[in-house]
Amino acid sequence: MHDQLPSEPEPLGGGLKQRHLTMLGLGGVIGAGLFVGSGAGIAVAGPGIVVSYLIAGALAMCVMRMLGEMSAAMPASGSFSVHAERALGRWAGFSVGWLYWFLLVVVLAVEATGAAQIANGWAPGVPQWAWVLVFMLVFTGANLAAVKNFGEFEFWFAALKVFAIVAFLVLGTLAIFGLLPDTDPVGLTNLTGQGGFLPHGWQGVISGVLAVVFAFGGLEVVTIAAAESDDPVRAVSRAVRSAVFRILFFYVGSMLVIVTVLPWTAQKAGISPYVTVLDAIGVPSAGQIMNIVVFVALLSALNANLYGSSRMVFSLAERGEAPRALLKVSGGGVPRRAVLASVAFGFVSVLLNLEWPESVFLYMLNSVGAVLLFVWALIAASQLRLRRLVEREAPERLVLRMWGFPWLTWATLAAIAAVIGLMLTDDSARPQLLWSTGATALVVAVAGVRELRARRA
Repeated sequence: MHDQLPSEPEPLGGGLKQRHLTMLGLGGVIGAGLFVGSGAGIAVAGPGIVVSYLIAGALAMCVMRMLGEMSAAMPASGSFSVHAERALGRWAGFSVGWLYWFLLVVVLAVEATGAAQIANGWAPGVPQWAWVLVFMLVFTGANLAAVKNFGEFEFWFAALKVFAIVAFLVLGTLAIFGLLPDTDPVGLTNLTGQGGFLPHGWQGVISGVLAVVFAFGGLEVVTIAAAESDDPVRAVSRAVRSAVFRILFFYVGSMLVIVTVLPWTAQKAGISPYVTVLDAIGVPSAGQIMNIVVFVALLSALNANLYGSSRMVFSLAERGEAPRALLKVSGGGVPRRAVLASVAFGFVSVLLNLEWPESVFLYMLNSVGAVLLFVWALIAASQLRLRRLVEREAPERLVLRMWGFPWLTWATLAAIAAVIGLMLTDDSARPQLLWSTGATALVVAVAGVRELRARRA
């Protein structure tokens, strides 16, 4: 275990500006999970979905604050993998780094396929696999070029998503007060009718948390990217502060609009709640507009995940936990081999998704389903140890502090444990948890064997 703080600079090229990081923090988490997946949460929680998002969002906010504290004190391209190694030992850094890499490259396949399905609807003559190939090649190219190109791509993608959500919030609020043409004030009748605010009781709210908590995954990439900004400490502090509160506003705000404008029972499975609301208030071509936004959201997440996975595997190689060949960095400071290794596995995932979506790929998807929770738990455990170390050795590095330390960190760990426990009791979530636990146990076992060998050597 490392008991001193590092001071060596990162070998990767800088080039990410503050605006890139702020938008990356926002854009990384505003994805198809919010635009499409939120419908599943509304179905189980009714208007109580607002409370579900508040609970899940508060949990994500706490994790991000801890991650922000550690990343501002010790910026590193491996982010929480590096922090886990310093706090808990090599096994923890190895485990969390490889698990997160696996999570990103599998999810990347879902995003590429989802975007290809939408594009196939617009141009049915082009087969789905061809669209996937185009997207993967474009984003591989963007990630092999200078890091500022990646930042620029992500900035405009995220800006479009943020604009879409703000426009939705404005239109929805006007509809609630009857200020749009042909609308009457709605009042709060939809929040209290159809079985009340909690039609399925608190059990519905808890099921809603399980349905939406994974939509907050992706926030972590901003702390990985901070290491390649011009002023990592200041950049990560500002990005974490702004992202956390704006995301809660976007998520909770848009859910509140959705369940206030229409009765929660009006939502249909498979149709984005956003489309249903926009249709109801008379926005022309609402479905197509939302399709474009979801398409951009998917490509944006694909871009961010390819970036995050390449930096994570590069960091693992730096610490001897991945093949040393991945350490080659281009003249512009881009770890090209790490990018190619990540995209190669991404291509394999996509092929499995196109060929066997209901068998092989489903198992892969299930095996990463709950990994995010294990990653968050290790972030919290690392912060408990590292905070004491930083306070002792370099208190001036604590420019961003976790609230209510250590009590809120312990409460976050307890909340993560509670979500894992609830997944065990939920028939639809249990397979994900069991497969993810198996994948995690396998990676931890490999880490343990490596550690034993290193001690004997």
